[in-house]
Amino acid sequence: MRIALDEVLAQQKILLLDGSMSTPLEAMGCDLNDPLWTARALAERPELVRKVHLDYFRAGADAGITDSYQATIPGLTERGYSLREAEDLIARSVELFLEARRTWWEEEGRGSGRPMPLCLGSVGPYGAYLADGSEYRGNYGVSDQVLRDFHRRRMEILWEAGADLLALETMPSLHEARIAADLAEELGADYYVSFSCRDGSHICEGDSVEDCARTLAEGHPHLRMIGVNCTPPQFAESLVTHLRGCCGLPVVVYPNSGETYDPATKTWHGTPGGPDFGDYARRWMRAGAAAVGGCCRTVDSHIRQAARSREIYLKLGR
Repeated sequence: MRIALDEVLAQQKILLLDGSMSTPLEAMGCDLNDPLWTARALAERPELVRKVHLDYFRAGADAGITDSYQATIPGLTERGYSLREAEDLIARSVELFLEARRTWWEEEGRGSGRPMPLCLGSVGPYGAYLADGSEYRGNYGVSDQVLRDFHRRRMEILWEAGADLLALETMPSLHEARIAADLAEELGADYYVSFSCRDGSHICEGDSVEDCARTLAEGHPHLRMIGVNCTPPQFAESLVTHLRGCCGLPVVVYPNSGETYDPATKTWHGTPGGPDFGDYARRWMRAGAAAVGGCCRTVDSHIRQAARSREIYLKLGR
C-alpha cells in the first residue's frame, strides 16, 4: 500500500529528506567512476545500497530517494545488460528501499512516533544518461519522442515496483519536465518536479523558476511538490521564496555542496563556502514560511526538536 504525501504532511509539516547515495557508497569502497555512477551498485553491491537507506532512516530521514537516478534502460543496456536485466535493476532500486524501510519500521520506527518514510522513485533527466554534465545545461537537441521514450518505461517500472511518488529531479529544462510530468499523469502516478538552477531565479536552460512552477501547476493534478536540487546552496533561499510566492504546492529543496562537478571523473571539486548546511536549512525553511505568511517560530521549533532527536542530513552532490 502506498503512503500519501498529503497524509504525512498533515501529521508532520516539515519532512527531512535523506542524504547523498554516492558519498556513503564511496566511503564503503564502491568505485563510482563509471557512466552508471551509483546505479552500478544496484548490480554489484545491492546490500550496500540497502544499508545506505537504512542508515538514513536511523538518522531521521522522513523520505528517501531510490538509487535509480542513473539507472536508465539505454544506459544499462549499453553497459552490456539485457533489456530484462536492465528493467529488473530499476525495479531493484525500489525493492531495496522498501526492504530497508521494513527493517527500520520493525526495529524502531513503529514505536518512534515518526511516519513511515516516503519512497521517492528517482527519475533523473536525459542529461544524466549522457553522463557529460548535461543535467546542468539542458538543450540536448533531441526530439520530444526521444525524451518520451527515454522516460516512459523507467517511470512505469518505478511506479509498478511500489514507489510512493516519482521524483522527477535535477531537470534543467521546463520542456523536458513537462514531458515527464505528462507521462506521470498518464500513469496516474503522484510525483514532484525538482529543477537544477543556474542562479537564484532561473533554471539551467534559462526559464524563470516562477514560470516553471506556474506552468506545471496548471493541468497536472498529480503534481504533489515543486522544488530545486543539485544547485549551489547560496541560490536556494531565493528560489524557495519565488516558488512559495507563486504556487501553493509544498517545496522540496536539496542543493549540492556548492562545489563544481567534473563529469569525466564523476567527482566534485572546490571548497564549499558560506554557512554550514544547518544554517542554510533554517534560511530555506524560513523563506518558505515567510513567503506564505507562516510563523518562523514554528520553523525554529521544528529545527530544535529535530536537532535534539537526530541529525539533519541534506543531500550533497547527488
